[in-house]
Amino acid sequence: MSSPTANDTHDHAEPDAPIDTIESLANVVPVVLPLVGGVLMFLLAFIAIYMA
Repeated sequence: MSSPTANDTHDHAEPDAPIDTIESLANVVPVVLPLVGGVLMFLLAFIAIYMA
C-alpha cells in the first residue's frame, strides 16, 4: 500500500450550519427589553406630564 496523499485525505469542506435569526437575537433580549421598557416609561411619563 502507498502512503496517503493530499487527495486521499477526504478533507471536504462542509458547509456551515445556516445562521438562525431567532437564536442570534435571543442573546441580546435580556439587555434590549429593559432598555426599551425604560424608554417607554419615560415617554409615557413625559406625555402624562405634558397633558396635565
